[in-house]
Amino acid sequence: MKFTKRQILYLVIVVAIAFFLSAYKLPYYIYKPGGADALNPIVSVEDGYKSEGDMHLVTVRGGQATPIQYLWAKLLPHQEIYPIEEIRPEGISEDEYFHVQLQMMENSQEASKVVAYKAAKEDITIEYDGVYVVSVIEGMPADGILKMGDRIIGIDGNEIKESQELIEFIENKKAGDEISIEVVRDNKTITENITLKAFEQLDNKVGIGIQLVTDRRVKVDPKVDFSSGSIGGPSAGLMFSLEIYDQLTEKDLTHGYQIAGTGEIDYEGNVMRIGGIDKKVIAADKEGCKIFFAPNENGAADSNYEVAKKTAGEIGTDMKIVPVDTFEDALTYLQKLE
Repeated sequence: MKFTKRQILYLVIVVAIAFFLSAYKLPYYIYKPGGADALNPIVSVEDGYKSEGDMHLVTVRGGQATPIQYLWAKLLPHQEIYPIEEIRPEGISEDEYFHVQLQMMENSQEASKVVAYKAAKEDITIEYDGVYVVSVIEGMPADGILKMGDRIIGIDGNEIKESQELIEFIENKKAGDEISIEVVRDNKTITENITLKAFEQLDNKVGIGIQLVTDRRVKVDPKVDFSSGSIGGPSAGLMFSLEIYDQLTEKDLTHGYQIAGTGEIDYEGNVMRIGGIDKKVIAADKEGCKIFFAPNENGAADSNYEVAKKTAGEIGTDMKIVPVDTFEDALTYLQKLE
């Protein structure tokens, strides 16, 4: 069969349009419901106890939009479109953004270990090694001076062990002040001077333009391993801590139920707000979960819990939405289950 030049031209145009609609990247980011993965294959405590039910890590799927994905997101419920600069600040590459998300996940895992092992009264020690630079924002004072992976151990001669210490030190300074930062890079300790700047987009708060986490070494016995792969972000903290506690203690905390939930957790066991909770409720319901823990934010009118409860009503699920402010709230609820 022979094709005319016009037919070939039409075919090329059709292929080009199809490629544009499916592959061209728009300056928008789309969030939609992800999955609800059982945590048993992801979290493993050495010689840990088994349970009849499962704890579930709930995710949101996100990615830069193509034209066809953008159109679908406009039409389908519970899909949100954001300008990409609201998700990935200018000067941060996609690889750097992904690295930040994985670092947040690692930090979340450490916090969940601390909370669960302390609650189960198991052996745990914590050593502080300074502050780890997750990313440096382009055009900010630290740009070209600090690097991703630097470990900050001192500022103006003061030892820095935790990120909050560095934040509080800088908060007491003003724009134009110069600070001397001691960092470990490539196994060498160096000192860098940085002039502070006020950030208009952050109510003129003074800073140097880095994202950071505390570099902790948490040692536990028995050993616990995580295999979360490419899942990023801090929002699995609550469910990690419940899964670890369940494996550390003999009584079955699940009581045979499929249990999901979300919420960032700090080292004191407080459960904090996360994004995309409506999408996580949908993902948990599709997986057949019967209980869903949601950050209560101390009863705030627009809390994650209120949004989760509203979403559950919209999709007609019989999944129980449970408000929690702390790890202890979730633990107590499960311990009282029949």
